[in-house]
Amino acid sequence: MYTLSNVAQHHFSGPQDVYALDVHRTEAGLATISSDQQLSLLSPARLGDGPASAWRTQHGNLTALRVFDRNSSLVCTAGEDGTVGVWDLRQQGPAARAAQFNAAQAPILSMACSPSTHLIAVGTELQNHSASIHLWDVRSAPSPSSRAHYQEVHGDDITELAFHPSDPALLLSGSTDGLVNVYDTRVADEDDMTVQTLNHNASIRRAAFLTGTQVLALSHDERFALWDVAEERENGDALQDFGDLRPLLGCRYVADVMGKTDGSGAIIGAGAQDRQVFELIFLAKNQLPGPEWVFDRQNSVGLPGGHGEEIVRSFCFFDDAQLVFTAGEDGNVKAWRPGN
Repeated sequence: MYTLSNVAQHHFSGPQDVYALDVHRTEAGLATISSDQQLSLLSPARLGDGPASAWRTQHGNLTALRVFDRNSSLVCTAGEDGTVGVWDLRQQGPAARAAQFNAAQAPILSMACSPSTHLIAVGTELQNHSASIHLWDVRSAPSPSSRAHYQEVHGDDITELAFHPSDPALLLSGSTDGLVNVYDTRVADEDDMTVQTLNHNASIRRAAFLTGTQVLALSHDERFALWDVAEERENGDALQDFGDLRPLLGCRYVADVMGKTDGSGAIIGAGAQDRQVFELIFLAKNQLPGPEWVFDRQNSVGLPGGHGEEIVRSFCFFDDAQLVFTAGEDGNVKAWRPGN
């Protein structure tokens, strides 16, 4: 393991404690959301200067931030009132809000964006015995048009959505009902659109495509497993079941699991607030006989001190600048890089 040093930080403050909830990379800078309902743009090079721009979102309670197009610095936010906001971070003031529309009739808990197909998918909380997925086409912004509405795919809150990285017609969803589903959104009939259903037997917190055919899932109690959704594994059995990651990785919680865009593995962000440590661990292809995927602890990255005794909620990378950014419940966004 090698370690990075905390070289800069910004603290969000207010009349009450403010959590830094999420952080994403865009061409314009770091897009962040915080528990005071703010969307902020921070400069990676001048983090300590504070937000270059900040906007008060209007979602009731802000629940999600996703990048729609990194190169164009377009991001989407969503919240408990069922609305979605589309933001152009290159603009100043009110002009940055490119669109705001009613996307669902229930609180939005999850969101995914597909710039190549101009789609935003949102997943809702269970309300009136139904949890829904809505697809919206944003080409008609500022009044996006509804593309599809699925309301019988999960029996509880829909906590995760993700489009396939190379085939955006495929959409993945995860729910507190313990299921991860993969859909072909080109199929019009909701009864026929499900390609695969995977049962994690635990409430889903994170799910994503690991490779073209493999899917990862992390539960709210830190259980982690991988599946292959290729046709030859139609029974849906887990390819690898790692169980509870806490004893395996020596952590108290997992902040996020982020698949690498080239399909070579994933980065697991794991922390222990009692020991004030946070670590980025690479899930890599096994080069030795044994399971297909292993945790590469030798090449893991330590962030000493982490966010103190508070939980890290999110992280992202600027590989070209050798920078890692973390956002935590201490209200800080921190920059980390190799020491001299």
